[in-house]
Amino acid sequence: MLGRMQESTADPGGRGILGRVRVADASARVTTFELFFDLVYVFAFTQISMLMADTHTAFGVLQALIVLGLLWWTWCAYSWLANQAPADQGVLQVGMGVAMIAIFLVALVIPEAYEDLPGGWSGPLVLALAYTLVRLVHTGLYLVAAGDDRALRVQVLRTQAVAMVPAAVALIVGAIMGGAAQTWIWLAAFAWDVVFTYASSRGGGGWRLHSPAHWAERYGLVVILALGESIVAIGVGVAREPIDAAIALGTVFAVVLSILLWWAYFARIAEAGEHALQRRADASRVVLARDAYTYLHFAIVAGVILAALGVEDAMAHVGETEPFGGFGAAALASGLALYLLATAAFGRIVDLPWSRVRVGTAVALAASIPLLAVFAPMGALAVAVVVVAASLALEGVVQARRAATPRVP
Repeated sequence: MLGRMQESTADPGGRGILGRVRVADASARVTTFELFFDLVYVFAFTQISMLMADTHTAFGVLQALIVLGLLWWTWCAYSWLANQAPADQGVLQVGMGVAMIAIFLVALVIPEAYEDLPGGWSGPLVLALAYTLVRLVHTGLYLVAAGDDRALRVQVLRTQAVAMVPAAVALIVGAIMGGAAQTWIWLAAFAWDVVFTYASSRGGGGWRLHSPAHWAERYGLVVILALGESIVAIGVGVAREPIDAAIALGTVFAVVLSILLWWAYFARIAEAGEHALQRRADASRVVLARDAYTYLHFAIVAGVILAALGVEDAMAHVGETEPFGGFGAAALASGLALYLLATAAFGRIVDLPWSRVRVGTAVALAASIPLLAVFAPMGALAVAVVVVAASLALEGVVQARRAATPRVP
């Protein structure tokens, strides 16, 4: 049974600033237009991975993660909007269409986000201005979707004023300055937006969350998009190489690893998240959605993309016997560790017991980076698959024993 609808002061018709829109109810699901909207993020995730691979440094990975954070914040903003009002309505479709174009421009200039290419416009400035446009369009659409819900309109304006506007200005300033300062200014801008959005939403603020089913499905789909990048990474590393036994075996390991990551989320914890949202109402539901999804899922997605970078690096040298190297080993192991740790935290927040198995495996993977670095790329992939598979198998045994243990009244 779906949870009861989030209470609000909005009238049922949702009469907004630019006209009447339909407010979402508790049975709302993800619309096809939202799926269409997400297509630009598929390209963006691929561009992020390419930026990491091209720089091949820890600092380059940090720069790419900052851009990923900016993209994530835009995606989350529109996920909240679509839960307030279904995205298959005219004014929302037009606005989100404009946002799609701007997001695609952001994705397009990711390779020159920090080092502008000769000729043409300034890549960093285009990224900063396009990002700002995406956020401004979102603000306008949210005010429309809020209708006569004064508390929600105030919340939207307050959050944008204290969080989004200063961050957007800092991004533009950083793009103009360029050089090493740009990275740190952009990092500060992203951190400002994240921290002050949270601070302006204490206790749930005036935000609304109408449909737990829509919300859980929406975030499950973005995890799928990230896992899709891990599949793409397999092909990127060997797409121009003649097929042989090493490539075939490496592909088996890499695809199995992606399946295991899918299993760790969708077969073990995704449903618990939706049920936890259904058990809550009003501000309590909003807080859970904010903490477990908007904030914590960034770590889940970042973990997948880091692991995909490691997979791509391994597949590019899958037939070689030389050591994998520190960069590829760190990307693969730290990405998997972050993913397992974040999913364990998500499970705990949505009322599941702590998965000590996942936490222990995450620590072991992080500690194994020096060991994986001396393995051949194929060996490093094989070790990663065995460790994650063993972890999920052990977790399944623990869960089965827990379920079989009689509960003491």
